Amino acid sequence: MTAMPNSPGRGKRAGLAAALGAGWLLLVVGAWLYARMQRIPEWAALPVAAAFLIEIPFYLLPAFQTARAWFGRQKKIRAALLLAASAVTPWLVYSLTTGEARLTHFLLLLAIVLAVPLWYIALPSAPASDTLFLVAIGAVYLSKIFDRIYLSPIPKLSISVLGHLMLIRMAALAIITFRGGVTAEYRFLPNRGEWLTGLRYFGMMLPAIGFSYWALGLVQIRAHPNGIGLTVLLAIGTFFVMLWVVALSEEFFFRGLLQQWIERWTGSPATALVAASLVFGCAHLGFHRVFPNWQWALVAAVLGVFCGLAWRKARSIQAAMVTHALIVTVWQVFFR
Repeated sequence: MTAMPNSPGRGKRAGLAAALGAGWLLLVVGAWLYARMQRIPEWAALPVAAAFLIEIPFYLLPAFQTARAWFGRQKKIRAALLLAASAVTPWLVYSLTTGEARLTHFLLLLAIVLAVPLWYIALPSAPASDTLFLVAIGAVYLSKIFDRIYLSPIPKLSISVLGHLMLIRMAALAIITFRGGVTAEYRFLPNRGEWLTGLRYFGMMLPAIGFSYWALGLVQIRAHPNGIGLTVLLAIGTFFVMLWVVALSEEFFFRGLLQQWIERWTGSPATALVAASLVFGCAHLGFHRVFPNWQWALVAAVLGVFCGLAWRKARSIQAAMVTHALIVTVWQVFFR
């Protein structure tokens, strides 16, 4: 009997399984190393690690067409409730186990995770509702409300990033599935052309961003007492964290959605580039726990211009992600 060839669906499921396995492996190794280095006790480390292991597959879901299609086939209310349940589960796992659960925090989290997927079920896709959606997501992120909802069992262990990961994938899946009509791809790996475009605009940006750092008095060299080997490993690790979390989320929303929508509404690519870059800069006014931090807002606006140019050249947020992640890695590793 002749074996049947692998179906496209099976191949995509295998890709999701491989990505999930790699994500879990990296998380387990990273969590173990971090817990050992910070001397975090097992009673705190294990529930938190379990919560992140639960979140990882949900964070990956919007990147896979099979998962998006499955959500698209569900009744919208059912899909929204499933997303909300997936959002609160990691919080329940770690907070109930460590004794950090609070009813008021649960209700606040529930309100957020219901509002995000229900937005485009209740409202039509229009400039006003689209703009308000992005403003609402930005307000949740910038308010640092997750610092109050995701309480840490010990001072040296930060949990709020769990809420940030949840918000990113919830908002992305709501936009892609419920609103629709979005060309921006929630995708983790750039292709060859996107790498080259991202590198090109990173190289073009270095003089401008370097001058901005110097002119604003932000240049402070970071010491590396552990040698070049560990510095290289730190740079590689920092780059991929930035690429897959910070750059993916910010480029998806600022370039893939905001800049694209403004360009469509106004018919002017230049207006869209400037407006999205200025909004991106303003979103960094609270950087370094100082408000308003105009210095970093200006630097972020410059970064936004070059990321916007990379997106416009490739019509791909992945190109902008490369530019974004590279410059943030240089700053994180070599400056402070």
